[in-house]
Amino acid sequence: MVVHRPNVVAIVPARGGSKSIPRKNIKPLAGVPLIAYSIAAGLQAETVSRVIVSTDDEEIAAVAREYGADVPFMRPAELAQDMTLDLPVFQHAVEWLRANGDPPDVVVQLRPTTPFRPKEMVDQAVRALLADPTADSVRGVVPSGQNPYKMWKLNDDGSMRALLDEGFVEPYNMPRQQLPQTYWQTGHIDAIRPDVIMAGTMSGAKILPLMIEPRFTIDIDTLLDWERAEWMLERLNLPIVRPTIGARVPTRTGKPFPRDVKLIAFDFDGVMTDNRVWVNRDGVEWVAANRGDGMGIGMVKAKGVECVVISRESDPVVAARCKKLGIECYQGIVGKEPVFTQLVNKRGLDWSQVIYMGNDSNDLGCMKLAGFSAAPADSHPSALAAADWVSQYDGGHGAVRELCDLILQQMES
Repeated sequence: MVVHRPNVVAIVPARGGSKSIPRKNIKPLAGVPLIAYSIAAGLQAETVSRVIVSTDDEEIAAVAREYGADVPFMRPAELAQDMTLDLPVFQHAVEWLRANGDPPDVVVQLRPTTPFRPKEMVDQAVRALLADPTADSVRGVVPSGQNPYKMWKLNDDGSMRALLDEGFVEPYNMPRQQLPQTYWQTGHIDAIRPDVIMAGTMSGAKILPLMIEPRFTIDIDTLLDWERAEWMLERLNLPIVRPTIGARVPTRTGKPFPRDVKLIAFDFDGVMTDNRVWVNRDGVEWVAANRGDGMGIGMVKAKGVECVVISRESDPVVAARCKKLGIECYQGIVGKEPVFTQLVNKRGLDWSQVIYMGNDSNDLGCMKLAGFSAAPADSHPSALAAADWVSQYDGGHGAVRELCDLILQQMES
């Protein structure tokens, strides 16, 4: 029995004529073009069959292709004006897909201006729509920061009247806890049936909510929004989908990912572990390591890349883990920079051939020395701010493996 897999097409609308922030869609956000975040969210989703960028701009099209999206058509200029609505843009895309033998079952809108998406968001929206045949669309929402029952409109004579009052007497004087919970659409995602779009609406009659954590909310429209987004990336450690591309790895600082790596130095706690420790009643400490990280280290070693651990802690478990991995271990190092420098000089390496991966403030010196620095996603804010590249994964949960995979990718490209 052949099971039909729904054809889910994610569309990223990105015109070239942004006025508030010129060339906004390809402006680097933490070293990566803004549009790349939305493309990555579509590419990593299990339910999405294809990611398309609808644009009128050749430079945006080139960047979109570089980051893995399809640009099978150029959007007509009349559909790329300041006041152009989403509907005709998506009708144009659906018409093109149907005319070219790729009719979608679901269309997903991924706006570039809301780039911070959890890894599961796209799949959750698509599956919610597919699970309810009566639903026309799914839209991402968060609880409203301000309740509209406490909002006002101005009359022609300059007085005010309540924006909403149905069902309540003077709702603007009521405790907020007694008012209905309301929700704000964030722009992160819409999953829509294409027949609904072709019928003349981007939502239809029955709209399902996809609840989103407020911490992911950002709509980049002004330079102040842009600065806030940069701050969020550096400080809040958001577990979002981050872009990667073939041979070129996007980095937080824009520094090219090294191709000729000879040495990787790792901190231990918080990098090869999740930074937690279990202590039994006899004072014996236990930590958890990731087998995938160990496999990644083994693979880069097989390609001639040496790996070492430089740890502030002195613990038999560190030595035992490093022995099993077959790598050198330096423990009880309070000031890591001299040891790190000696390791590099002893091997006659250039700093450009060296990567350091750390997760906390005591790693900052080594991160500055190394030609390229890396940090797990859950690192201390100071390490995240100093890192050239930040993993999508937390320490002890695949960050080391992700770094090793990228190094191997660079060697093979």
